[in-house]
Order: sequence, then structure tokens, then C-alpha cells
Amino acid sequence: MGKNLKEAMKMLEDSQRRTAEENGKKIVSGDIPGPLQGRIQNIGEQGHMALLGHSLGAYISTLDKEKLRKLTTRILSDTTLWLCRIFRYENGCAYFHEEEREGLAKICRLAIHSRYEDFVVDGFNVLYNKKPVIYLSAAARPGLGQYLCNQLGLPFPCLCRVPCNTMFGSQHQMDVAFLEKLIKDDVERGRLPLLLVANAGTAAVGHTDKIGRLKELCEQYGMWLHVEGVNLATLALGYVSSSVLAATKCDSMTMTPGPWLGLPAVPAVTLYKHDDPALTLVAGLTSNKPADKLRALPLWLSLQYLGLDGIVEKIKHACQLSQRLQENLKKVNHIKILVEDELSSPVVVFRFFQELAGSDPVFKAVLAPNTAPSTVSRERHSCDVLNRWLGEQLKHLVPVSGLTVMDLEAEGTCVRFSPLMTAAVLGTRGEDVDQLVACIQSKLPVLSCTLQLREEFKQEVEGTAGLLYVDDPNWPGIGVVRYEHANDDKSSLKSDPEGEKIHAGLLKKLNELESDLTFKMGPEYKSMKSCLYIGMTSDDIDISELVETIAVTAREIEENSRLLENMTEVVRKGIQEAQVELQKANEERLLEEGVLRQIPVVGSVLNWFSPVQALQKGRTFNLTAGSLESTEPIYVYKAQGAGVTPPPTPSSIRTKQRFPGQKPFKRSPRGSDALSETSSVSHIDDVEKVERLSSGPEHVTLEANSPEGHPGAPTPQKADQTEDLQKKAQCSEDDCPQVEEPESLR
Repeated sequence: MGKNLKEAMKMLEDSQRRTAEENGKKIVSGDIPGPLQGRIQNIGEQGHMALLGHSLGAYISTLDKEKLRKLTTRILSDTTLWLCRIFRYENGCAYFHEEEREGLAKICRLAIHSRYEDFVVDGFNVLYNKKPVIYLSAAARPGLGQYLCNQLGLPFPCLCRVPCNTMFGSQHQMDVAFLEKLIKDDVERGRLPLLLVANAGTAAVGHTDKIGRLKELCEQYGMWLHVEGVNLATLALGYVSSSVLAATKCDSMTMTPGPWLGLPAVPAVTLYKHDDPALTLVAGLTSNKPADKLRALPLWLSLQYLGLDGIVEKIKHACQLSQRLQENLKKVNHIKILVEDELSSPVVVFRFFQELAGSDPVFKAVLAPNTAPSTVSRERHSCDVLNRWLGEQLKHLVPVSGLTVMDLEAEGTCVRFSPLMTAAVLGTRGEDVDQLVACIQSKLPVLSCTLQLREEFKQEVEGTAGLLYVDDPNWPGIGVVRYEHANDDKSSLKSDPEGEKIHAGLLKKLNELESDLTFKMGPEYKSMKSCLYIGMTSDDIDISELVETIAVTAREIEENSRLLENMTEVVRKGIQEAQVELQKANEERLLEEGVLRQIPVVGSVLNWFSPVQALQKGRTFNLTAGSLESTEPIYVYKAQGAGVTPPPTPSSIRTKQRFPGQKPFKRSPRGSDALSETSSVSHIDDVEKVERLSSGPEHVTLEANSPEGHPGAPTPQKADQTEDLQKKAQCSEDDCPQVEEPESLR
């Protein structure tokens, strides 16, 4: 049957390939019409076989009851036998389930029925007299204990959380000595130690408990030992570590062959050993329904298609990928691998850290007792934010790697690479691992430089008036700053329209500088005050110049906005004043002309005999002086006055002299600071001298050339000296050599 199915699948694939070649397109399993187009991954031929099992199971369910019973029993027994042989679990039974935790819940029911003989009759009264205790590791999957209590109807005190090692061994392995102490205490209190859940590859970092020692402890107290974890897949390989090999002696184990082999919609499997079929039937591990037995059909077809060599090859390939990544990461600085047992764990967990005083920031509090806890916590928090950013960047750059970002209690934020759960589905290859390492190396300069500048940026902002440092736990950049304007209510966190306007203008000004830094305005929640977010950098940035530029630019924007508001208010008041004065002028004109001149006919006759010589009176508003003036000089002299010239606005800061191609906020190369300062000062002095020389003679020349003349006018000799000064000033501006003129030309 397996041969016929394989030939049918081959014929189907050949026909699809020929059709695709004729159309000039590549076969992609996700290229289907409808809303699922482009969203289904390439599942491969073994994936098609697993999906075919579900369809075939629906057809098989229509057979005659006797034939259906025989066929489903054969499929279930064959699949159980193959799995037990592949994963070295002799004389075991199998339970296939969709929910991964469902198998453990059934095992707990079996353990309760085995230890409490009257449970079927008395029910909860038996448990009340002698409460059962289920022991879980502190490194177990989140929510596992709550799920078991909900499924079994047990109170939460029936769960016992066993801590991991704190002094010796891995910090993610169960503390066996402390577990033994807990068991003794429960026995003395009249409780019944029921079941222990051990890990062969924890959900977080893939560490394996000391299963051999735990098995001895369970046999001593009559407990059931259940093992789960990703490292159980290595039982199919030729070489297996002793800690994982000890799992073959446990009472039950739960495996997930679907992700390991890249099989979609394949159920999880719980292998167990028990001699009483009646209790297994009561616990729900066995069933007489053909539909329950047909759950194994997709896995049965997939195992037939892959064969033993194919299964071993996929698991071996995943382990080789993890070993390859471990070896490459050992050569990369500032990357720490957290998995200590490298031989038995196919999971790689790593994180970025910056060496400070020869130690990891995570353990700096232990190695440096004089270090303040707040400083260590701040450094740890900074590394966590950067590791979260690194993980997201790597997931985007190398999506086939299947990386996940997780938070560990002791180490902080880390990046996990688990090829056993992702490689078969995503098609991860060795070249993808090399690309992943290259991406990590390319991001390290950005991480190191940003981490070094974060503390300096905070100190500079705290020491600058008008700026407030904002501690955003989710921002991986240099830092977050907010400008506090004059009307800013510091006690309130509500949105500030004036502050948003200033920060928007500040963001626009900073982006116009075309620096390597990225600036962003936030936060995303509009109910909070707006801030300026400074991004990451891989270059040495002059933080003092950056902070000064932010403060000065924000202050200029605030002053300009105030000037505009003040000008608007002045203009409004000036218009109102002009209207009042014009109204008074009209009343005065009526009094001067008399009432008779306002009558239409009489007024025309009077104006003809005795015209009125009235001046046109109006008002003009001087924006520079902010005063209201009469328009009489304009009509008398036929010219508009020039008014007062406003003084030039002084620059708030001097622009730092940069070398050609140097972008803003970058530090100057070594040895060039003194030269740049000297050259900038001398250049400013030269410019001031040239401006004095050029402005003075020009003014004198204009007075000398005026036709009226006045006392104190310059003589021709002084005019010649003035021309010489102008020439020298012009020559100094053009950086040309100063050459004395011959006396004959003078």
C-alpha cells in the first residue's frame, strides 16, 4: 500500500511539474487562488503525504465496521511499534492526541487510578483523605500546572514547583536534592507523591534534567516519572548522551514528531508502559472507536514515506545545524552561549553582552560588590533591550532560521535557535546558518557603540537645562529626550499641543542635517507627552554636540513660535487702535466741515463756492518698532520711510568646523581638535577685521561723494588710504597674497 501511495504521489508531482514547465513557472505550494494565496509554506512531499492521510482517513471511515476495525487496529499497532523501535522505547504503548499537553493529563489520570484503587467508587473523598502531589520543574512550560489542575479537577496546592540548581550545575536543571527534601516533607504531612514531570530539553534553553537520578528517586517513593522535551528526538540517532538515554527507562514520554520531521497536521504521541488495559481504558489512553485509532494514519503514511533513514537524516541535519552555529558563535566576541551541555542539546541560546570591568553585566553584582545595584540593573536592562532588537533584526534578515526571542529570569532577553522544531518545516540549510552568523557580526558594532553611548547620553541630558531624559524600556537606541518649554506642566503626563509642535519642528530640523542618526517622534500613545527618540549608531558620536544641538534648536523653535504669537497679538492690538483713531479722525472731520456740507445738494453747492482743503489722514503699522504711525508724511513727501533696520539675529552656537565628507555629530579624527579650534578662531578674527575695514571705508566714501558736503569730509589723501584698505580687505577675503603697490601707481 505504501508503495502504491508513493507512486501515486510521484505521478501527481510529475504532472504538476510538467504543467509548470509548460507555463514557465516554478512550483510553489502556496500559489493557490483565494485568500490563502502566498500564505502557505512549501510543505514538501512528506507534508503532502501527511495531508493525504487525513483525506484517506475520511474515506476509510466509510468501510464496513469489521474491516474498519481490523484496518485501524493494524495501523495503530504498526505505528506504535515503529515509534517504539525508532526511539528505543521497548514494550511501550502509544496514545495519539492533537493537544500536546493532553497526553500528560491522561497519564496523570492513569497514575491516580493506579495509586487510588477506590477512586472509581469513592471519587474525590479518596483524594481528600490523602492529597496527591504532582511535581513540576521551575523550568517547565508556562501554564502546564494550571492546565493539569483544570483537566483533573485538582486544587492548585496539589502542584509542587521544584526549583532549579542555584549553586552547582545548570541553572535550568531540576535540583534533585531539594526535590528529595520536598518529597519527604509531603510524606510526613500525609500526602501522596504521585507524579514527577522531568525535562529532556527544557522549553526555554533545551537543558536536560538528571533523569537517571530522578528515576531512582521515583522508584524509591513509588512515583510515576514522565519525560518530555525536544531532546527526545536524539534517541533516534546512533550516538545519544547518557542523560537523554536514561529517558528510555521512564514510565511515559511525550514526543512531537510533526515539527521534528516537518509534517503538518500530525498528532503528538505519548508512549507509556502499563500492564492493566482496563485502567488505560478508564484513563482514556485507549479507545475502541475507529475514529480515535485513525489519528495515527497521517503519521503512519509519513513514516512509510520517509523510512528509517529519512527520519534519522532529518534529525541529524537539525543537530548538525545547531552544532555549526555553536562553533561559529564561539569565535564571535560579545556573544555568550547559554547552553552548557552542548552534546545533548540541539538548542542554541545566545545573547549579546558588553564586557564591563572584565565581567558580564548580568553577573557584575556578584563579581563587583562595590557596584551599585541600580547601575547593574540599568546595564542589564540596556542589554535586554539591545538583545530584543538583535533578535528581531535577525528574524527579518534570515527568516528561514526560525529564531525566537525570549526572556529568561536569570540571564535576561536571549535569542533561541531550535532547528529540531523549525528546520524541517522552514528548510534551513548550513548556508543559512553562515548567513545568520554574518548578520550577527554586522550588527555587533551597532550594539557595542550604542550601549557605550547610552549612559553618556543620559548624563549629558541630565546636565543640560531644558531637557528631560525619558527612560523608555522598549527603545533600543541611544536614548529618549523631551524638551520642557516654559508652559510645560511637569506634573501632568497628558498630551501637550505646544510641546508636540516644538518636537515636530525639532524632528524636521534634525532630519535636515543628514546625519547617520535616525530620529523619531513618539510615543505611539497620543495620551502621553511627545518625546524625541534617537536611534542606534555604529560610529563614535559626539554626544555633547548632539545634546547641545537638540537643546538649542528646540529653544530657537520655541522662541520663534513665541515671537510669532507676540507679533500676532501686537498686530491685532494695532488694528484695533487704528480703527479707533480713524473713527476719531472722521468725527473731527465732520466737526470741521460742518453739518451743511453733509447734506447732498447743499454740500455740493458749498464745496463749489468754498472748497475744503483737507489732508488725507491714515495710519501705518511699523512691525519693527511695533508702533502705530500717521500716513501724513507719505502723502506730503510722496515717499515711504525706511523705518528702523532691525539688528541682525546673533547665532546661538557656532557651527563646528568639519572636514570634507564629515557628517554632523561625528567626532573629529585624533590630532585634529587643536588644529580645528585654532583655525576656526583665526578665521573668525579675520572675518571680523575684514567686515570692519569694508564697512568703515564704504560709509566714508558715500559721504565724500555726496554733492552737499559737510565739515569733517575726508580729504583725497584719506580717500586713497580708504581705497588701499578696501583692496587689502578684498584680498584677504579671497586669500590672495598681499603685494605692495609701487609709489608711482599711488
